Amino acid sequence: MKDTLKHRGMRNQLADILSAKGIHDQKVLAAIRTIPRHLFMDSSFEGHAYQDKAFPIAADQTISQPYTVAFQTELLEVKPNDRILEIGTGSGYQTAILLQLKAKVYTIERQLELFKKTNIFFKKMGYRPKKMIFGDGYKGLPEEAPFDSIIVTAGAPDVPKALMAQLKVGGRLVIPIGEEDQIMTLYIRKSGQEFEKKELGTFRFVPLLEDKN
Repeated sequence: MKDTLKHRGMRNQLADILSAKGIHDQKVLAAIRTIPRHLFMDSSFEGHAYQDKAFPIAADQTISQPYTVAFQTELLEVKPNDRILEIGTGSGYQTAILLQLKAKVYTIERQLELFKKTNIFFKKMGYRPKKMIFGDGYKGLPEEAPFDSIIVTAGAPDVPKALMAQLKVGGRLVIPIGEEDQIMTLYIRKSGQEFEKKELGTFRFVPLLEDKN
């Protein structure tokens, strides 16, 4: 598949829709206008790539709805060179948006099929996260902590303590919490022990799976 003028026009329309829905960060909207979402999806869904909907990808996972990607990204308040831990690489679309914002992205995926597919895709497309890891997102990446921000792209029943511990003071953790429907939750680390918590509406994600071994 190629990225054509038509695709760019569709991305511009999508960004306008997201703006109308309340996404205000112009850098996030510019990233939505730039990253070719259709390339992250199965070619049979190409005609749907710039609708504001989630779609299936490999391993019974989904590529998130563009509004959800933009909403979570806006909450992170990304600055250039921010070190961001992403839990749930998935298709890699969210990763690419963060890279477009000049973040240094460390991303973890626990589905081996997706990990292999997306790793190959990143190399082919020239997307370069600092690290892409096959592993358990519940554990985070302690050897690279602390992080400026952490983003979780799957629904968790509660916030993993390991992720809270790996956030730097002043850092932001964005995670959807809940079983069937999730509440988008923002934690801002105020000190070693103190976190400010904000709940920001209902979303629906695939579940965040924990390695029980």
